[in-house]
Amino acid sequence: MRTKVTLVLVFLNVALFFFIFKFERNWQTEAASVQARNRVLGAETADIRRIEVASAAPGVTYSLALKERDSWFLTKPLDWPANAHAVTSIITELQLLEHETSFPTRDLGRNANPTLADYGLEKPRLTVTLGSGPDGATATILRIGDKTNIGNRLYVLSPNGERVHVVNRSLLDALSLPLEKLRADTLLTIPVFEARSLTIQTSAGDQTRAAVAAGLRTRIRRDSNQSNRWRFETPIIASASKLEIDTTISELNALRPKTFNPPAPATLPSAAPNFRITLEGNNRHETLFLGDPVAPVPPAAAGSAASTAAAKSQETEYLAQLDNRTALFTVVVPARLTDKLRNAQVSLRERRFLEFDPRAITAVTITAPILSNQSPITLQRLDAANPDSPWQILRRSAGGQGPQTQPADGTAVQRLLNQLTLLSAKSFEGDAPTNADLENWGFNRPEREVTLTITGAATPLLLQLGTEARQRDRVYARVGTPSDPGTSIYSIDAEILRDLRTDPIAWRQRLIYEFPNTARVTALKIVDLISNQAVFETTLDASGQPAATVPNATALQTVVAGLRKLQAAQFLRDTFPEKVMLGGEERAWRYRLDATVALPVAAGSEQTSTLSLFLTDRLGGAQQVAGSKEIDAIFEIEQPLLDAIWALTYGPRDPGPPPAPKP
Repeated sequence: MRTKVTLVLVFLNVALFFFIFKFERNWQTEAASVQARNRVLGAETADIRRIEVASAAPGVTYSLALKERDSWFLTKPLDWPANAHAVTSIITELQLLEHETSFPTRDLGRNANPTLADYGLEKPRLTVTLGSGPDGATATILRIGDKTNIGNRLYVLSPNGERVHVVNRSLLDALSLPLEKLRADTLLTIPVFEARSLTIQTSAGDQTRAAVAAGLRTRIRRDSNQSNRWRFETPIIASASKLEIDTTISELNALRPKTFNPPAPATLPSAAPNFRITLEGNNRHETLFLGDPVAPVPPAAAGSAASTAAAKSQETEYLAQLDNRTALFTVVVPARLTDKLRNAQVSLRERRFLEFDPRAITAVTITAPILSNQSPITLQRLDAANPDSPWQILRRSAGGQGPQTQPADGTAVQRLLNQLTLLSAKSFEGDAPTNADLENWGFNRPEREVTLTITGAATPLLLQLGTEARQRDRVYARVGTPSDPGTSIYSIDAEILRDLRTDPIAWRQRLIYEFPNTARVTALKIVDLISNQAVFETTLDASGQPAATVPNATALQTVVAGLRKLQAAQFLRDTFPEKVMLGGEERAWRYRLDATVALPVAAGSEQTSTLSLFLTDRLGGAQQVAGSKEIDAIFEIEQPLLDAIWALTYGPRDPGPPPAPKP
């Protein structure tokens, strides 16, 4: 019994295997063949390299070819890059073309059957030639006839002429695009991020020449080491403005052709352009030739802001061509762009001409060659290898003595370095000055010379500032090295001279002294030196509060805080005089401020000392001068301390508001 069941199961398995092998495979093969038979075109559409569409109707005949960089181009009726989306749509339509039904052509015309002419295929509406293979030499011809009587269908004759296919009319829509949609709508296509160089060549003004060799050629290249920097290579060696270059390339990419095949001029734009603009990208370059204007540019009326704005917004239509393209077209270019291209040497130039990292500066030397008796001053880091190291003043004394150092105000030095990096040219005066020009601009004896020592640089950076003898408010600059001061001359703001002082006190550290945290002020006294009377006097307890009630207690606390960390608004002299020269006259010291300071020592005792500051009268809303014999200097005090001292010295004598009238 068990053997019979086994034999039955084996038989059923064999039968099932035979059924699958014999019938199921045939069904799949038949489905695949049906799908293949539905396709009008075969493997020739897998490698289309040329498409030609011919029609008796005007404006429909054109040719497309796959050329360099696997890009499609129109070859007829004009030589122009093709719209990639339109070409992709045509190829996709051809590759996926399927018929709704089909019938053989061998029976056409027999026994009153329709002929090819009845389907519009004897003289087809469109003839499509597809070129495939390495050079597009293998041709496949597809003929498109009339529409069917029912539905949106077309009659199409197979490439071998043996069958008529009925297909969807979307094929006709894809092949009948107007020329405006078949051609690309761009001129220059290299984007900003890909651009490696920009070359602009302008005409020399002689429109009868056959070349532009005499024109000015400006070439700007992206720095290979720093992609965010551009530099002029010709006609000068200088930095270019990244912002202006990026903007100009974007404006060039935004240009669009306006009309094609205008009346041809006697000389084509490519032979004698007003502008030759070349963009180089990654292994490709594009050149746009701008020829003569289509119509003369009307002169703008002068004299009003509205006319000036109109001139800037004016547009000019030029005859134009692209490199290696025979098509002649016109393009509308804004006046601001043509002005920028015509004056590229100035308009695209970087106005900030000092390039350095402030943290890489190890020393700054400021000299005034025009003042022969003025010694140079050097500001240097204590530790050249540490960019956060404090600064010091280096002074070289006469008589062969060694240099003297003094702490410098790091904030002031950093502010100077930042101002130098922001130094901007108001105008570019020249790049090849004569000796007479240099003398006229004051470079024979400059107002200032600033030498910047930079970490890792072989030579320091030299900035020279000159002024004209008759116009001292006009300052000129050039940048180079001590051996080569540079040839490019810039006009700059004269305010920079105020920041390049050669007096050491201008760079002296503003912090005069700072009490330790354990020190405390125990007494404060302000004496009027004219009457030799105290105008304010108090003692302070351990908590810093006055021992007795005093007027203006808030001002007292401000004075104490200012004395604990005394800072100068600015130094005036490095010595302490008995009288101060201010406002063109000598002034005696008016007040003396005595502060008693207690500092804890061993065994709980305190050591006291007295700090004395001499003060002038308040000279204005923000000026009062102080001096100290201990530090041997005079200086202006800061505004909070100034206001607080005023309150203590004049507050008690302020009559205040008038008394209220008695009832």
